[in-house]
Amino acid sequence: MAIKRFNIHISHEVLDDLHSRLQNIRWPDQLVESNWKQGTDLNFLKTLVSYWRDQYNWRPQESLLNRLSQYRCQIDGIDVHFVHEHGKGPAPLPLILTHGWPDSYLRYQKVIPLLTDPANHGGDPEDAFDVIIPSLPGFGFSGRPIHAGVNNYYVSEMWAKLMTEKLGYQKFAAAGGDIGSGVTRYLASNHPELLVGIHLTDIGIIRELMAAQDPDKLSEAERQYRKNAAEWISKEGGYMSMQSTRPQTLAYGLSDSPAGLAAWLIEKFRAWSDCGDDLLKTFDLDELITHIMIYWVTNTIASSTRMYYENANSLPPLGSIQVPAGLALFPADILQPPQEWASRSLNITRWSPMLRGGHFTALEEPEFFAEDIRAFFRPLRTKMNNP
Repeated sequence: MAIKRFNIHISHEVLDDLHSRLQNIRWPDQLVESNWKQGTDLNFLKTLVSYWRDQYNWRPQESLLNRLSQYRCQIDGIDVHFVHEHGKGPAPLPLILTHGWPDSYLRYQKVIPLLTDPANHGGDPEDAFDVIIPSLPGFGFSGRPIHAGVNNYYVSEMWAKLMTEKLGYQKFAAAGGDIGSGVTRYLASNHPELLVGIHLTDIGIIRELMAAQDPDKLSEAERQYRKNAAEWISKEGGYMSMQSTRPQTLAYGLSDSPAGLAAWLIEKFRAWSDCGDDLLKTFDLDELITHIMIYWVTNTIASSTRMYYENANSLPPLGSIQVPAGLALFPADILQPPQEWASRSLNITRWSPMLRGGHFTALEEPEFFAEDIRAFFRPLRTKMNNP
């Protein structure tokens, strides 16, 4: 399948069905003092659903999304949806950005103009990028895999084909967070000849590394990081356990109920963002609902959560990474690894603690994210152009 231009158009039938479901929700009860302690707060969710049903309008959001240059092509039998915006500068550097869960390609929507046209946003045109943002297989407007094995490694191979065979780039940059971090690291490990460098906003929760390292050979900061990771998995990792073991069982309820889907997703937006327990401090309702809509109108909650199962059960070991790596640490992200821990598996050439922001990085703090991307790749451009 050749590359074809893609525009979003959700049928009236899908939207009418959604509205009917939003009018006929059976709500659970909640303890008076619970709030968010046992999961998504009932009162907040009722407010969101009321707005979704009575005020939110998908069509203007759809029109805004269709302003992006969107395409689809087929790689390894799977349709891949991606944004491809060309940079405005003397020599734009190709940059593939990979999102994670529970977000989508919209994680990077706000940074597209900052990266493609830096001169128009207080920057230098020499820092321009061609920006490529694919939707992961099974997410949003990409196709849903019908066979097992589509994990971080598999996707990294798809991205290598997208960038070289489909788009014709011989060398490029890559960046990502959450699942996108894993995909980017596999890409760097297996195809270093293609990459100028990689930029990450996390290094994942590496269970194998945690189990394999001799505690006596770790620094105090590393031992504390292992402890923090284990505690986080124990207290907050229920979603991960479910999605890594029984994603199909979970999917029936979330595919059938928009309120259930919203509750599953927005709890993570609140817990993982730098919102100070006030979700609407960081995101507005239209923004949150549009993210939920991407999952709902494409019916991809099953295929997106299945990525956790594939990564838990079919992921090969990750090799060493020698290409230059930059790590931007947003303070409210899930875990903050010490630099010596990250350096065990990465060739870190830039380490950037951010002033604020959480797990959703470019969505929460687009200016911080874009500036760190520019700064990290700036010397690598020079090296690539003057080997």
